[in-house]
Parts: sequence; C-alpha cells; structure tokens
Amino acid sequence: MSLLPTISPAEANDKVAQTYGRLTEMFGEGVAIPAPFLKLGNCPAYLQDFYMNFKKFCFSEGKIDLKLKAIIGLAVASNGGSSQWIEYFAERLKSLEGTDQTVADVVGVTAACATYNVFFKFRDLSGSELFSGMAVGLRAHTFSATTLDDKTVELINVAVSDVNGCKPCTEGHVTKARAMGISDEALLETIQCAATVYGGVQFVKAAG
Repeated sequence: MSLLPTISPAEANDKVAQTYGRLTEMFGEGVAIPAPFLKLGNCPAYLQDFYMNFKKFCFSEGKIDLKLKAIIGLAVASNGGSSQWIEYFAERLKSLEGTDQTVADVVGVTAACATYNVFFKFRDLSGSELFSGMAVGLRAHTFSATTLDDKTVELINVAVSDVNGCKPCTEGHVTKARAMGISDEALLETIQCAATVYGGVQFVKAAG
C-alpha cells in the first residue's frame, strides 16, 4: 500500500506544476517525467530542491561526466533498494552508451562495496582492537574483474561507503582515488550527486 499517491502532471497545480514544467524542459518535450519525480510532487518544496540539485549534480556536465553521474546514481539507488530509481538510472546509463553488462557491473561493485562496508564499519564501531588483527576473509574479486575502469570503481566505492557511513572505507577510498589522479572537485561532485540521489531514494521508498 502506498503512503503517498503519484501526482501526475494533469493533477499538479501551483509550485508543483511549475517544477514539472522545468522538468519537462530538462528532459525534453515529448518525454514523460520519470515516475519517481511524480512521487516527489507530494511535497512541493522538496520537489523544487530536488529538481535544482538533480539538474546541477546529476543531469549536467561538470567535474565528472554524464555517464559517470548515471553510474553513481544507479549505485546509490541500488544500494538504497529503490526500484523506481534503479530503473530510471539503468535506462539513463544505457542511453549514455552503457549496456546491460555495465548496469550489472555497477550493481555488482555496489554490492561488493556494501559487503566490505559492513565488515570495516563493525571493526570501527566494535570498540575493540581484537578484530583489527584478524583477517578480513572476504573476497574482493569484483572490484577488479568487471567492465568498469578502475577510476569508476573507486568513485562508486567512495559514494557507497559514504552513504553507508563506513568511515575507514570512505577514508581509504578517498585516499586511493586521489592517488589515482581523481581531483578533489570530482570527488566532491560525486558526493553531491550521491547525496541528491540518496535523498530521492529515501523519499520514494517512504512514499511507497
């Protein structure tokens, strides 16, 4: 059962209608506004904030390119378990020269990162040095065996580790990303993209 309804463009009024109009301009005339945005229409203020953040950090060229932004969006949506956002970003990625394999590899790297986040967050939160001396024992073949390049994998790891609140993983991946030549500005934009998508994921999941 849905907590909140879908607000169609025909039902929208005032500020929601205005923001839907801007979304139509962004996506292009004749292109339907993607389903998750229509859930955000229940809260006009958040819809407006989300639109502005999404346009700047997820839909426009910047310090990271559009395909990489779609990858980060898919990773965060996958990690958050929002089927509507997963579908949107999977299709967005494929429209930007991604493939079904690219989509699968992003989901796989995200899942592998989440696995390690749980482990290293436990060591950080346990309050005991005992576990630091024990072997990790978890495989990490996924990080180096997909069609994704190393920098893309690292930015997924940064974004997902941050979303999952794993301090040692986030620190480690930021250090590795910088050593690979990824700029601080690109790292920040990755997180701005991830933060925007994470907020949208949380709203849509709550709305049902």
